Amino acid sequence: MEVVTGYVEHIVFRNEENGYTVLNLENEDGEITCVGEFNFINEGELMELHGEYVNHSVYGNQFKVVSHEVKEPEDKASIERYLGSGAIKGVGAALAARIVAKFQEDTFRIIEQEPERLAEVKGISERKAREIAEQIEEKKDMRQAMIYLQKYGISITLAAKIYRHYGEKIYHVMEENPYQLADNIEGIGFKTADEIASRIGIHTDSDYRIRSGLFYTLQQAVGEGHIYLPQEILLKRAGELLEVEIKDIEKYVMDLCIERKTVMKEIEGEICVYPAHYYYMELNTAKMLHDLDIDCKMPEDMMEKRLQKVEEEEQISLDRLQHKAVIESIKHGLLVLTGGPGTGKTTTINTMIQFFEKEGMSILLAAPTGRAAKRMTEATGYEAQTIHRLLEVNGNPEEEGNIGGFMRNRENPLEADVIIIDEMSMVDLPLMHALLSAVIPGTRLILVGDVNQLPSVGPGSVLKDIISSRRFPVVTLTKIFRQAGESDIVVNAHKINAGEPVILNNKSRDFFFLKRQDADVIISVVLTLIQKKLPKYVDALPTEIQVMTPTRKGLLGVERLNTILQKYLNPEAPQKEEKEINGRIFRVGDKVMQIKNNYQLEWEVSTKFGLTVDKGMGVFNGDMGIVQEIHFYDETLTVEYDEGRKVKYPFDMLDELELAYAITVHKSQGSEYPAVILPLLSGPRLLYNRNLLYTAVTRAKKCLTIVGSDATFQEMIQNKNEQGRYTSLSERILEF
Repeated sequence: MEVVTGYVEHIVFRNEENGYTVLNLENEDGEITCVGEFNFINEGELMELHGEYVNHSVYGNQFKVVSHEVKEPEDKASIERYLGSGAIKGVGAALAARIVAKFQEDTFRIIEQEPERLAEVKGISERKAREIAEQIEEKKDMRQAMIYLQKYGISITLAAKIYRHYGEKIYHVMEENPYQLADNIEGIGFKTADEIASRIGIHTDSDYRIRSGLFYTLQQAVGEGHIYLPQEILLKRAGELLEVEIKDIEKYVMDLCIERKTVMKEIEGEICVYPAHYYYMELNTAKMLHDLDIDCKMPEDMMEKRLQKVEEEEQISLDRLQHKAVIESIKHGLLVLTGGPGTGKTTTINTMIQFFEKEGMSILLAAPTGRAAKRMTEATGYEAQTIHRLLEVNGNPEEEGNIGGFMRNRENPLEADVIIIDEMSMVDLPLMHALLSAVIPGTRLILVGDVNQLPSVGPGSVLKDIISSRRFPVVTLTKIFRQAGESDIVVNAHKINAGEPVILNNKSRDFFFLKRQDADVIISVVLTLIQKKLPKYVDALPTEIQVMTPTRKGLLGVERLNTILQKYLNPEAPQKEEKEINGRIFRVGDKVMQIKNNYQLEWEVSTKFGLTVDKGMGVFNGDMGIVQEIHFYDETLTVEYDEGRKVKYPFDMLDELELAYAITVHKSQGSEYPAVILPLLSGPRLLYNRNLLYTAVTRAKKCLTIVGSDATFQEMIQNKNEQGRYTSLSERILEF
């Protein structure tokens, strides 16, 4: 093994996650290109590298580093070079030369032990002297801390985050209570902290561990849609997670309450535990809904006359409930309009818009997803946007004036007289809270949705809870209009919702059932439908046809389906770049979905000549697009979403994407597709229910094809069991 010593002249490339670095090292032999893993490194540092020379087919002769050591610069030239390399902020080559000329080989001792003497050098104030000393000390301390943290299997990126947050307190935190990391450092959850704690030797029944495990259990419950957990269920779940018997749970929960991390509340004689953040979010949401519910001063006969005029001028004919809905929207500051497919929600919204426009009122329209907003625009002829865009999502939630990641809030409210939100069943509690924070009392808020759809992917049951509180005006449309009644998708959706059997004779033009009992046969039929049958039938591209399935796992789960569908619908080819990450392959041409809200991802829309015509921030859970490019040099993958929005993903963020040839029914909410294929065999009763089947059927616009077991289909219609959610917005509303 060879040894080379020199200065880091330039860092060419560095992957912060695994430390892989390409750098130019300079010594008396000239410049050497070195490659290897470095836990922490700066330009200007003196390094001793152990390794061997290799000849790379593209990059030529390189020194492959096996191990390395940072050396303290000792002679005058080395010290001067290090100080002037840019490693110390505010010290350039000229100032470094003056420092070394003054203190010679004693420079580092002076900086460390008598930093005030640096002020003896021309151009250095006492303050600057302190800053230089602090930086040199911090770099030394940081390097030691990084090495210490890596002993516990912590990656370089996380180690840097941890050190930036705690500084020199890190040793105390790690030895005393590493579970703090889960609270304070993004990217570290309870399980990572628990692993670190076990390596350090912290006991499984320590108070820190139990408290952290209880809070983690509540956070996991939020991920399942709950806002709180009954104490008994919290105890059971946390006990299974921690694998210890938790005695005296009240003590630990009370400790968490004292730390202001949780809130305890009694609901119907049962003690319930909330993460504090969500308790206050629910409470504030209830208060803001209450504040918006202001009655209008216009006499009712005047409303009726003006509405009649709108109906005559626009040649609209409303039924009794539609008429009631429009009148209620005029009379009240808050209205919920609900109803199934084909019941005339769009006509009702259009009439409201016409009425308010003729009154000279400004109107904003929005929906939770880009697809839902696009449908709203097409149906009304007025521009609708996503709720995120309406609230002006802007990157960093911590930025001043940018509460929760939105620039529109209580201090900077939306400027409109009327706001209409569609697809409300998709809106979770955090998004509803953000929306209401930007709506001032006096603005009319009209919430439109189908309460029989699946609940939102995020926590809460906002629409259902508002309706069940019986505190605000709600109009439910029930009549199926003639044109919609010609669609078996609409008719059968209503039958499913009413628990009535559906005839499967394939005499329909838009509702088909292909009976198959074997998973692989079903997948073969799905492929034939996408590749040959449906594109012509519904006049759509194969990528616009959506496969939906109830589950992620299993023979017909999302994960297996996507692997098979990718293989046949977008096979590998020499001209198609592809990137493997954590066992998954992304290929140019793949249909993909964003699986978490990311307020900081930037997107832009450009012309074919590359001119940017629009740009913004934020890509959200459920957004679907196509992989356009994969660049290995700058390690990015580009996805094009609806409306030409292009997003560049660094490779280390690809865990936010997954293939979307098949998606879960849950993830389909708010979207509508020309054709939907639903592969169906038996599955868990709690999941395979009426609610899920109804949601899947109503996603299809021109054609629905179910492939699988007719027995499972009929069982799902009769199965009213829903996965309940622990939410209490209706109780909070009634408290006001």
